[in-house]
Amino acid sequence: MARMHTRRRGSSGSDKPAAEDPPAWSDVAVADIEARIIDLAEQGLSTAAIGLRLRDEGVKGTPVPDVRLATGRKITAILAEHDAAPAVPEDLQNLMERALRLHAHMEQNRQDMQNKRALQNTEAKIRRLVNYYRGDALDADFRYSAGAARRLLGE
Repeated sequence: MARMHTRRRGSSGSDKPAAEDPPAWSDVAVADIEARIIDLAEQGLSTAAIGLRLRDEGVKGTPVPDVRLATGRKITAILAEHDAAPAVPEDLQNLMERALRLHAHMEQNRQDMQNKRALQNTEAKIRRLVNYYRGDALDADFRYSAGAARRLLGE
């Protein structure tokens, strides 16, 4: 499949193993995993960072290679159940943070045409994601702008 804003093809990556059960060496209780996820979310970590931390550090010293296999639910579902879900979906938040960094760069360097195009491409991706999330994770009347992103992200 081709990339969105270029004519090149995407790079292929490795697939996750098709496992239905967690490994036998990772026998952590579901309640302990959920408590650790909530604790990490309260520290301000994103769902991706929580998954990495559980994979590397684990719960009580035992690594959790895949939260979905161990608990039967994804990290975002666990956070939503405990009212700790982020206000903005993680992919949209990352793109908005990137756009705000590019806006700040463009205010200092107005002649930088390469990053002007990168900003346009990033904002196009944001608008597509806003259309996808509108009415569900975002308000039905939400429109993207740099000011709206600053207010939404609290910067």
